[in-house]
Amino acid sequence: MTAKQYSPMLTDFYQLTMAYGYYQLGMHEQQANFHLIFRKNPFKGHYALCCGLGTVIDYLSDWRFEASDLDYLASLKTLHAKPLFNKSFLDYLQNLRFTCNVDAIPEGTIVFPNEPLLRIQGPILQCQLIETALLNMVNFQTLIATKASRVCQAAQGDPVIEFGMRRAQGPDGAVIASRAAYIGGCIATSNTLAGKLYHIPVRGTHAHSWVTAFPSELEAFQAYADIMPHHCNLLVDTYNSLEGVKNAILVGNKLREVGEDLLGIRLDSGDMANLSIKARKLLDDAGFTKTVIMASNSLDEYAITRLKEQGAKISAWGVGTNLATAYDHPALDGVYKLSALADKSGKWQNKLKLSEQEVKISNPGRHQVRRFFYEDRYLADVIYDLDLGISDTPTGILIDHSKNIKLNDYDGYVDLLKPIIENGKLISPQEPISEIRQHAMAAVKDFIAQEQKENMVLLEEGLYEVKRELIGKLK
Repeated sequence: MTAKQYSPMLTDFYQLTMAYGYYQLGMHEQQANFHLIFRKNPFKGHYALCCGLGTVIDYLSDWRFEASDLDYLASLKTLHAKPLFNKSFLDYLQNLRFTCNVDAIPEGTIVFPNEPLLRIQGPILQCQLIETALLNMVNFQTLIATKASRVCQAAQGDPVIEFGMRRAQGPDGAVIASRAAYIGGCIATSNTLAGKLYHIPVRGTHAHSWVTAFPSELEAFQAYADIMPHHCNLLVDTYNSLEGVKNAILVGNKLREVGEDLLGIRLDSGDMANLSIKARKLLDDAGFTKTVIMASNSLDEYAITRLKEQGAKISAWGVGTNLATAYDHPALDGVYKLSALADKSGKWQNKLKLSEQEVKISNPGRHQVRRFFYEDRYLADVIYDLDLGISDTPTGILIDHSKNIKLNDYDGYVDLLKPIIENGKLISPQEPISEIRQHAMAAVKDFIAQEQKENMVLLEEGLYEVKRELIGKLK
């Protein structure tokens, strides 16, 4: 959650053994180019929402091995009880500082499979050592931000609060999930630490235990209202939801006598559609027309959509487990692949990974993604090679090779990968998280409004030909 907690030791062990191999062979300073991509849209959807760059920047900003890290590595032994890493290598790590270039698609941008979210260029040893952490940060946060955006779209403008900390995947997972969910469109989180660290609004009412700690529900509600008159939201389903609503109304009348009001009630069990309709009538008949009805209880975009279709009178949503754990799609299939390696003269040599599965054959070269528009409507993304360039009327081949497309009818474009870190130094400061969130919400709104169903991701024709030629040579 802070740069120092994310040390270079947050990596798979084979990254260190490879780094040692590069060092021993004198390859460790050789310039390399890697891309971080994902292969399939999550949740059977049509997009993903790029997220996690802020955490990556925090991680890389103070990237160095501490004395305790080196002591641990020095303690590792071979099967013959010899040191696994020699002293020269450990001395090298002690003085190592991050010097790579990082170009990235900004957080909150709509992205699609197979296009690079990050391009890392620098000494191969460094590029290798950061792989695992980058995948961890970007995969998870992109997944959660995408889930949050889907939930918020289902809510149709109603406020959504992220409630998932208690069932999230550990403390770090909970905090990062709250960050990503806020970027994805949630208005607030119940996670106080995430609120502190990332300046996210925090929200909460009380638990059932508050009610059961008092002789009666009415006494519990009144006590809460006396202590929190400016923040009175009452959980009404501890014993009987509709009786709870009636008790909340009694307390609301007392609040009005002192110039306050009943801000909201929360339903957490039962037939949510039916209960919300009856609760709304009770509140409206009592003059509490502005009191919000919030629902929680195993919600996600599918449950919210069903409740909307049933005419539920719910105006705010607390979404927990299914959001913070991405319950129906628990991992984004992001990968990090070497795509080019500089020779001794500094000339880039294309690299790719072959596979029997076409989708797993990586793309060679050093890439940029150009997004094309016509009257602000998204047309296509074209992945092109920085050295080969791209024409004014590019032809691209769909990633699935189904057809060639020539883009000659567009009126605007933008290159998505932006320089973030140069020679290890941050050159593009992070935006405030609130601005990232607004950008993300606008991007999703525009994409949904255009009813995009097909991800038009193209390989630029020249890059495609280089790839096919290299595949032929390797086979």
